[in-house]
Amino acid sequence: MEIHGYVDHIIYHNMENAYTVMSVAVNGEQEVVVGTFPGISEGENLTLQGEYVMHASYGEQFKATSYEVRPPEDAVAMERYLGSGAIKGVGPKLAARIVKTFKGDTFRVMEEDPTRLSKIKGISEKMALDICGQIIEKRDTREAMVFLESYGIHSNLAMKVYRQYGSQVYSVIANNPYRMAEDISGVGFKIADEIASKVGISASSEYRIQCGVLYILNQAACSGHTYLPKELLLRNTAQMLGLDPQDVEANLMNMAMEKKIVIRGREDPQVYAGAFYRMEEMTAGMMLALNHNYHVEDDQIEAAIARLEQGERMELDPQQKEAVTTAIRHGVCLMTGGPGTGKTTTIRAMLNYFLDQGLNVQLAAPTGRAAKRMSEATGCQAKTIHRLLEVSGGAGEEGESLGRFERDQFHPLEAEVIIVDEMSMVDISLMHALLKAVADQTRLILVGDINQLPSVGPGNVLRDLIDSGAFPTVRLDRIFRQSEASDIVVNAHRINRGQTVILDNKSKDFFFLEREDADHIISVTLQLMRDKLPAYVGADMFDIQVLTPSRKGLLGVERLNEILQKYLNPEGESRREYRCGERIFREGDKVMQIKNNYQMEWEVRSEYGLVFDRGTGVFNGDMGRIEEIDHFSQSLTVRYDEDRLVTYPFKQLDELELAYAITIHKSQGSEYPAVIIPLLDGPRMLLNRNLIYTAVTRARSCVTLVGKEQIFRQMCDNNTQARRFSGLCQRITEQVQTQEKMNQITRENA
Repeated sequence: MEIHGYVDHIIYHNMENAYTVMSVAVNGEQEVVVGTFPGISEGENLTLQGEYVMHASYGEQFKATSYEVRPPEDAVAMERYLGSGAIKGVGPKLAARIVKTFKGDTFRVMEEDPTRLSKIKGISEKMALDICGQIIEKRDTREAMVFLESYGIHSNLAMKVYRQYGSQVYSVIANNPYRMAEDISGVGFKIADEIASKVGISASSEYRIQCGVLYILNQAACSGHTYLPKELLLRNTAQMLGLDPQDVEANLMNMAMEKKIVIRGREDPQVYAGAFYRMEEMTAGMMLALNHNYHVEDDQIEAAIARLEQGERMELDPQQKEAVTTAIRHGVCLMTGGPGTGKTTTIRAMLNYFLDQGLNVQLAAPTGRAAKRMSEATGCQAKTIHRLLEVSGGAGEEGESLGRFERDQFHPLEAEVIIVDEMSMVDISLMHALLKAVADQTRLILVGDINQLPSVGPGNVLRDLIDSGAFPTVRLDRIFRQSEASDIVVNAHRINRGQTVILDNKSKDFFFLEREDADHIISVTLQLMRDKLPAYVGADMFDIQVLTPSRKGLLGVERLNEILQKYLNPEGESRREYRCGERIFREGDKVMQIKNNYQMEWEVRSEYGLVFDRGTGVFNGDMGRIEEIDHFSQSLTVRYDEDRLVTYPFKQLDELELAYAITIHKSQGSEYPAVIIPLLDGPRMLLNRNLIYTAVTRARSCVTLVGKEQIFRQMCDNNTQARRFSGLCQRITEQVQTQEKMNQITRENA
């Protein structure tokens, strides 16, 4: 359907993606039109294609699928457009004088001979040129949008492309569309490759091969790798491009010379995206630089620990005392241990020792939930690493996936001791950013469980640091909470050691419910969440978390969330909802942020609606509840931990997903009153000991496994893990060896 009219006024316009709600005058009647309109202004004449739809809250609207801006057809239309505020500096009176002077020739004069405008009272020559520039810019923007959409680039992404290249966008598309994959977030290799195919770029083009290599390395980073073995990289890239591996290999040296990649090793070369190699190399150097020794007498430490035990009414065992002593005597201390082994008690002892010494101590953890747990356990404020580093919107260094941190080597943290918990979650990017902000002589204490799953992001930081052997490390393996009859803790350690777990349901906090098919498993899961577990663990239904091994399949995240939403938060007149592709978001839904967004603003309001705290940054893994869906402003508001309210435009909902069920990977660093773990058949490499151990240790009060006992037993017995390619351990070893050689040369020359 096609309608014609002029934009009377704009109700809502999103600058990022150009989504617009506006009132359009059509045959003397006001129509509400919604759609994507880059560079649109009030007063413009439009031809719109689309259809009328009935909105549940706002009535009939015209949903535009495409549009064309038509030049004003008469003097009235010209004056209306110019006087609407579309052109900065031109109001209704000045618009009337311009149109009266030039009549039907007005727009030609403004574009082609703007100096004639300066003859009109109130318009200087500079202003005339500025008006011309604005008119041309609006025209060029619309033309570029049409051009980019003809290549299948949707309007949201097209705006980003045009902002990046401006008028050069045409030459970029024609000569090397692969540039977009390197320069612009959201334009991946596949989009660039489709465009390149349309404009006739050769399949064996150097641009295509190099972009393909970087794409494969980027995909590897998404799977946790900081590099790929050269042969694997060549094979995967060649397979994707439909070329011979030798064609790909011929481009690697040029890429290395241009510092797009780094190749290390001769026998089994490792190929890095340049940024990840630099992160590993700098992380190794900064960690070694912090690894000072401090001389403190034994009797002083013993007396201090005795005071701590008396003051805190605790008794540290030999391993815990060793950990405290190590933290006192060394600039870097690594501590690892499973659940119930006294990590929290030891952290508290370290914290109190340094506070008694008058030192400034900062506590941090990778996620908001982990930081909250740390605060509650120690009685001192703990922050997320992002908040500790004072994250703000903006781009990081070239190649980094980080936002801009206010704290760095030029503005370091004002702390003499930093203790970071849940280190298994910290990837190489975040570790690199943290270390840049740690001043020399600052003690760094890193605590985690190396038997949990590694970080979602690239790298294997905690394990690599420990495996390097370069830093003092204490392993806690005595179970303290066994006496409290916590079968969660006991069974977690049994799983980790490969020992048999007793599944007789005589436990108070560890249960196994045998079910043979997916539908029965889901039925039991619903009953547990809705009827059984809330009262049993004293928690809200929405605080109970379903943890599943995979995203796809009969018991994958996607299917589980669809079913759990239907029964736990059903549709109703009191709950507004919004359909986003195949997903439905509904007020009251439990949701999760699935990517780091450093520009996203949040605020905390009082019960009267007054804002008393605000900031930026919502991060991968943050969980909350949908508080409001506003169809008029095309937005959705989520309440996260610490009552942070975040408003998402509808066009940005690809950053959210339902979170009644989440993957076990996504649960890292979190703790829930109760967890339900559905188990059915799946790939052997996925169903392993590491995974089930991580899932079980996420529960505070109750674990319920639902499914096949055979699968649980197989997971406990399967100690194989998919190899993660990370080189931090190697970078540390190289730098230690280099320093030893330099020291030897110095001694020989002395």
